[in-house]
Amino acid sequence: MKTLGLDYLDLYLIHWPVTGKFKYSWRAMEHLYQQGKVRAIGVSNFNPHHIETLLEDAKIRPAINQFELHPLLSQVPLRAYCAEQNIQVEGYSPLGTGKVLTNSSVNEIAKMHDKTAAQVILRWTVQHGIITIPRSINPEHVVSNANIFDFELSAYEMEQIDTLNEDKRNNSDPEDF
Repeated sequence: MKTLGLDYLDLYLIHWPVTGKFKYSWRAMEHLYQQGKVRAIGVSNFNPHHIETLLEDAKIRPAINQFELHPLLSQVPLRAYCAEQNIQVEGYSPLGTGKVLTNSSVNEIAKMHDKTAAQVILRWTVQHGIITIPRSINPEHVVSNANIFDFELSAYEMEQIDTLNEDKRNNSDPEDF
């Protein structure tokens, strides 16, 4: 925090549920939270059984679970579990490393709204109540990615995108990490 010039961090996450290590890391993070050095603590890439294991000894419930989430990997059961546990979902790789952008249904919806395929997918995540974190080094894409609050997808359009799920990962599987 000294290097960053900060008095506290807004959010601090455990990146992977490394067996035999994440409970120890969580205790250290709880300590930072209790000291006021961190405003919220959470996990990343945790499946329900990882969270259950963490909660056996945790004093503080994770505020967020960040995991790969896009229309080809919509993670409905994990999202439902997080909702039951009052853990906010944060999805990374929302554009499926670009693979979703060529989908004909997504592009049809984009045309109807005069938006890009990326904007439609990001809007889909927001309408599902997901915090989304698209990555881009292109300044034009960053601006475009933020321009998703002047339209809304219909229930039918949301359902069309929901049906794209193939449980297809682009990143590591927490079960094999």
